[in-house]
Amino acid sequence: MEKQPITVIGGGLAGTEAAWQIAQAGIPVKFYEMRPKRFSGAHHTEHVAELVCSNSFGAMAADRATGLLHEELRRLGSIVIAKADEHQVPAGGALAVDRGQFSQDLTATLEQHPLIDFRREEVTEIPEGIVVLATGPLTSPDLAEDLQRFTGMEYLSFFDAASPIIVGESINHDIAFLASRYDKGEAAYLNCPMNKEQYLRFWQELCKAEQVELKGFERENAKFFEACLPIEEQALRGEDTMRYGPLKPVGLSDNRTGERPYAVIQLRQEDKQGQLWNMVGFQTNLRWGEQKRIFQMIPGLENAEFVRLGVMHRNTFINAPQLMLTTLQFKERPMLLAAGQLIGTEGYTAASAGGWLAGTNAARLAMGKEAVSLPNTTMMGALFEFISSASPKHFQPMPPNFGIFPELGVKIKNKQERYGKYRDRSLSDLENWKVSL
Repeated sequence: MEKQPITVIGGGLAGTEAAWQIAQAGIPVKFYEMRPKRFSGAHHTEHVAELVCSNSFGAMAADRATGLLHEELRRLGSIVIAKADEHQVPAGGALAVDRGQFSQDLTATLEQHPLIDFRREEVTEIPEGIVVLATGPLTSPDLAEDLQRFTGMEYLSFFDAASPIIVGESINHDIAFLASRYDKGEAAYLNCPMNKEQYLRFWQELCKAEQVELKGFERENAKFFEACLPIEEQALRGEDTMRYGPLKPVGLSDNRTGERPYAVIQLRQEDKQGQLWNMVGFQTNLRWGEQKRIFQMIPGLENAEFVRLGVMHRNTFINAPQLMLTTLQFKERPMLLAAGQLIGTEGYTAASAGGWLAGTNAARLAMGKEAVSLPNTTMMGALFEFISSASPKHFQPMPPNFGIFPELGVKIKNKQERYGKYRDRSLSDLENWKVSL
């Protein structure tokens, strides 16, 4: 008997992972991506799994929240993490990729799979049958309207932003020095040091800089997501806020003086050739002219050439606690699943994890099997339990973090040791869970 195809809508990280897992299970996939016929406000290419904000998937070490999620996905056969590992670029302790090669490779890989019918079309209504909805935070208006009719509720929203990218040759390497904090991992960040006078002048200019005006509805109804807080918003929170955030100087020494700077701006490599560098933590809503003027005040960036300036866009997500199960099925329609930022998980790796589970469960449903949940002692399981059981009234997007884990049953004061125990429990429970599939 011929197997009915599963529909996957959206070619971001979640949709890409979901489509791959379904096809690898032997089920045909209708995989829809509206680009290049229609672009969102944040995308620039037609490739799937385009990384629009940063090229970093976060910390690699498995005793860090994102690193543990990486390792769980590796053990589960994630195509996204496999390609991220393959196209990795130096970034100290972080998993960062050459974003162009990464997305192009994933696009070619899915296009060549014999069970994936790759359709460059916009979907305006949720189709019948088994469907994985992975349209991301910028779901097209018609489909968003249909989803709103189905759920019977409005979207929630928050603002997300992207950092500027600089041409490497335009950076003054007599000032900017290559190092990672505490010499951890490969020296992979370019560091632009500031003394106190330079920092205060920079902070003052940021505080009075002209921002892009938000529309009335957006200004009244949306919030900034704390993990992507614009640099100017951080500046407005106080003189030292940036120095305790992305500009913290700890663990670094200025090569010229041998002393710790008052503040440091870090640049992370964007591509394997080191021709492009991302301003770490510099998400911004400043007008482009203001960005050039103020960011060129940074020592080492006096003549910086920007290939992309910072942008901000509104992200939307559903109220998952009211609508979703830990299996990533909709409560009212079990054959409809969803994953990614649309359901309120935050970050590239979390989107990939959601795609893995939604794709895996969609395939299981097609084979007449029950959908599964991961143990809540794994990062994946804890994350999906949180988004399905949090307070609907105050629900906000959640990145991977150890704060959502169940307690260990024994008090461990040392944070690093405690995180190591979380890691060990998670990976052990994941291996036992895999056996039961």
